[in-house]
Amino acid sequence: MSFTTGAVAATPAGVLRRVADFFELAKPRVVLMVLITAFVGFYVGSEEIPNYLRLFQMLVGTALAAGGTLALNQFLERETDGMMERTRRRPLPDGRVQPGEAFWFGLLVTLAGLSYLAFSVNFISAWVTALITMSYLLVYTPMKRRSSLCMLIGAVPGALPPVIGWVAARGSLSVDAWVLFAIMFLWQVPHTLAIARLYREDYAKAGIQFLPVIEPEGGSMNRQIISHCTALLAVSLLPTLVGLAGPLYFIVAFVLGIGLLASGVRLAMESTLSRARRLLFASLIYLPVLLLVMALDRVPL
Repeated sequence: MSFTTGAVAATPAGVLRRVADFFELAKPRVVLMVLITAFVGFYVGSEEIPNYLRLFQMLVGTALAAGGTLALNQFLERETDGMMERTRRRPLPDGRVQPGEAFWFGLLVTLAGLSYLAFSVNFISAWVTALITMSYLLVYTPMKRRSSLCMLIGAVPGALPPVIGWVAARGSLSVDAWVLFAIMFLWQVPHTLAIARLYREDYAKAGIQFLPVIEPEGGSMNRQIISHCTALLAVSLLPTLVGLAGPLYFIVAFVLGIGLLASGVRLAMESTLSRARRLLFASLIYLPVLLLVMALDRVPL
């Protein structure tokens, strides 16, 4: 680094840019979604009056662990990110952050989050979070360039955040926690496939083996979308049936599930970018509304 470059980086504007680049490494929008699902898991798993201090501690630890894990993911995928139009401007492929910096940032932030959960919340919440980190980085990430099964593998760590919240509140796992896991797992399949259909050419450049890439005609993709939307419609009703939520949730879950399934069927009938975009939009509406109503209509345990 030249003296001039170092001087520029040392200015307030340069420092702010560096902070923004590391903040971007942590994918704050993804972290926010993780925190929302973890919050719902904690809230519906709590007694009548939740422990708000523990809730705050759980959110802090989860945010750190999630942000660090996502930064490590970008470190591992820096070469493939550089091949795709939608990701080539990220800090690592764009050269704004060096690989070694990203690695140590991600590792330290992840360890800080896991340690905070273990000592401030409980060990089991740290254990579930560590399972997310390990499966996401060591299984899902390398598998993306080897097999289309990566989508289902990746849905596992993506479905575990509400379980973090649940075990943080309850201190143990139960069938109810796995109902929340199942909803998140099934939702991710149509959501991810819609994204993969929209960016099929980009993923193909990077050799990522999502179904729309390896089977452009879309037969398997359509079957996966419809089957998982149908299963989601059924499973999403379980919180009312097992006593986690009330009748309002049941009605809303049914209506949302029908809407998401209809979007999936339309994409199967007409595999166009506009249909994929509508399915993606439907999935983005579905999850936050479902979780919000579940939290509002929860039945205290």
